[in-house]
Amino acid sequence: MPRTSTSSGNSHLVIETGTGRPDATTIVERKGLGHPDTLADHLAERLSRAYSRYTVRHFGAVLHHNFDKLALLGGASEVRYGGGAMTAPVRVLVNGRAASGCGGERIPVTEIVEAEVRAFFAERLPEINDHLDIVFNITSNSSPGAVLTGDGVPDRTRWFNPRSIEDLRERRIRLSNDTSLGTGWAPENPFESFVRELVDHFSGDSDFTRAHCWCGSDVKLMGYWDGEQADVVLCVPQKSRYVASRAEYVRNTESVLAECHRMAVLRLPGAKVSFRLNARDVPEKDELYLTYTGSSIESGDEGVVGRGNRVNGLITPLRPMNLEGANGKNPVYHVGKLYNIAAQRLAARLHEETGEHAEVHLVSTTGQRLDQPWRILVRLASEDVEVDKVQALVTETLDTFPALTDELVSDGMVLS
Repeated sequence: MPRTSTSSGNSHLVIETGTGRPDATTIVERKGLGHPDTLADHLAERLSRAYSRYTVRHFGAVLHHNFDKLALLGGASEVRYGGGAMTAPVRVLVNGRAASGCGGERIPVTEIVEAEVRAFFAERLPEINDHLDIVFNITSNSSPGAVLTGDGVPDRTRWFNPRSIEDLRERRIRLSNDTSLGTGWAPENPFESFVRELVDHFSGDSDFTRAHCWCGSDVKLMGYWDGEQADVVLCVPQKSRYVASRAEYVRNTESVLAECHRMAVLRLPGAKVSFRLNARDVPEKDELYLTYTGSSIESGDEGVVGRGNRVNGLITPLRPMNLEGANGKNPVYHVGKLYNIAAQRLAARLHEETGEHAEVHLVSTTGQRLDQPWRILVRLASEDVEVDKVQALVTETLDTFPALTDELVSDGMVLS
């Protein structure tokens, strides 16, 4: 395949063309809004955004922090037809680091975190809001590398204890915090788009969920597609207080399946699509996906940042992807967040320009300029490519990191 290589500063760009289109065979997974891993992802990102907004408002800059190791430990519940209750709380392990002050002024980190955790669950799973045990594992410890010599104080020790925002190195130059990888591709095929829409339809605010109050949000879908036919395994919980009997539960599942087939006809016309719903159910034994809250987080399941949907909202093992947990990372210089978003956006732009499949891989080296990735690999299915135009789009994307930080802090972009 044709390949063009260029270097600028410490960055090396490779553009491959005529790489071929992805195979039609697709395996794709998506976890809905109430899935414990999605809850952990979205809560971690909410904490980062709230902390960032506070420090920008009070000090004029995003101070150092990361909440991307947050975890949720499931509680316990009792479920019965027409009712139920929480019997043990959900534990929220807020793991990470955050500057607790700047220039002698205290930052109320725990107060910010607790308020955001409770507001999050009040919106997402209100039945759990009075059954939370929040565990604060937040430090202000500096990263490795602060070697003490004589009376000098290494700059690194002030990253989480700045005398003023002038102690923030990124005020002068933005350097990558890690050696890591950001990956993006475009376009989605029709089945991938269908999976996203179907999960959101059952787990979010939709005509279906508004009309069926028993529909829970811990939805999960695994799908297999060969380009002509699809097999889908789908889990959709029901809320016990709205389900009076086993027979009613079964009727509700029939409503879900009917809705699945209706949407498949609209979105995948002509395709043969089979659905299997709540595969672990054993109705005759009353072993059903019946929950008090609509999420398995109520009964022993756990959620961890980075185990759910990728930045593009899907889990696609046959597509290029990495395992970075982007949510909760510092939006100023954490490449595990910024490079994944940038790679996805650049791939979409390249697809628009070429009309063909595009992949982008941005590889960082810790301590190197954020806008100069160590390696940039662009793979394009199109053979007719204007290399200069591709290079210009790459440069344009890498120049947007300050604006991307502002976007993440200001509007709370949904990453998964």
